[in-house]
Amino acid sequence: MPIAKEPTLTLNPGAAKGPSVAAGGTWQVHALAQGKAMATITATLKSFKDGNVTWDLSAVDAMDHIGAQLFWNAWGKTRPAELQLAPGLEEFFNRLETAGKLELPRARAQRLTWVMKLGFAMLLFFEHLGAFIRLIGQVTQDSWRFLRAPMRGPWREISANIFHAGFQALGITALVGFLIGVVLSYLSAQQLRAFGGDIYLVNLLGMSIIRELGPLLAAILVAGRSGSSITAQLGVMRVTEELDAMLVMGISHGFRLILPKVMALAISMPLLVIWTDTMALIGGMVSAKIELNLSPQYFILKLPDAVPLANYMIGLGKGTVFGMLIALVSCHFGLRIKPNTESLGRGTTTSVVTAITVVILADAVFAVLFNGVGF
Repeated sequence: MPIAKEPTLTLNPGAAKGPSVAAGGTWQVHALAQGKAMATITATLKSFKDGNVTWDLSAVDAMDHIGAQLFWNAWGKTRPAELQLAPGLEEFFNRLETAGKLELPRARAQRLTWVMKLGFAMLLFFEHLGAFIRLIGQVTQDSWRFLRAPMRGPWREISANIFHAGFQALGITALVGFLIGVVLSYLSAQQLRAFGGDIYLVNLLGMSIIRELGPLLAAILVAGRSGSSITAQLGVMRVTEELDAMLVMGISHGFRLILPKVMALAISMPLLVIWTDTMALIGGMVSAKIELNLSPQYFILKLPDAVPLANYMIGLGKGTVFGMLIALVSCHFGLRIKPNTESLGRGTTTSVVTAITVVILADAVFAVLFNGVGF
């Protein structure tokens, strides 16, 4: 293998046709990378930007695209008028000259007005709404199929989802419920003390926690914890093509994947509501004892009279409805995930946000429908 010669540049200012630059040696990347050859050659080439310079590359032993690009940049990406090339170098500069004429297509200007953007957003909303209604219809059909043949139902899937969505959520719901009870009791006690209404703390805590905060807290925690898990599970099954494999084997997505999750959350959410209510009331009881010196015995005896049974049943009904809505929304976005990781992350985030929003909207509907019940 021949030894590469060092690339050289020689300036001849007294040539007949004006200043002349002669290049020699090896203009390839391995020769240019030796020592400080690249920096020296680049600096020397920048000093030869005069358009009247005659270039003589006939003494160049070998060249690659890196060496040709150095000359091309020094010439201002234009072939000089006076240029002598060694045999075989013409191809490099022809390619550079051709590539320099290529123009990338300009990006189309965004011409969507705010009205058009609003229209697209409404179309997307109604598309989601239609798919969600179809999902509810599918779950209804699968439920009827399950009632007709309960022994062939997905009992294992239901049990597993109750364990994951219900039992494993006891810790976080207990902690958050207890702390919310403490905070609510502490702040309420400060206001009631100013008006001499300490004994009404039980009424305030009982009504707010059992009727509103307990179901809402449990639903938001389950939506963030279990809802995201459901969406991610279905999304991963989409990415790994497990959903397609199930269809090939004749296994229904709705009966084996969606129905168990809906039923599991419909069963476990009321139980989580009871658990969250209990822990929140215990937190309120502890805070009331410290802040207002209300004994736990008085708190427990006063609570049944302060909170009618109808409020307790409304809270349980909210839990069931919230659980079904969370499962349906999570499954809806999980089935819409495309087989790529970006769609998986975006779909999971959208699922959690939408589930929490739907739960709050449903809570507002409950507040309007049962406005005069339980007081």
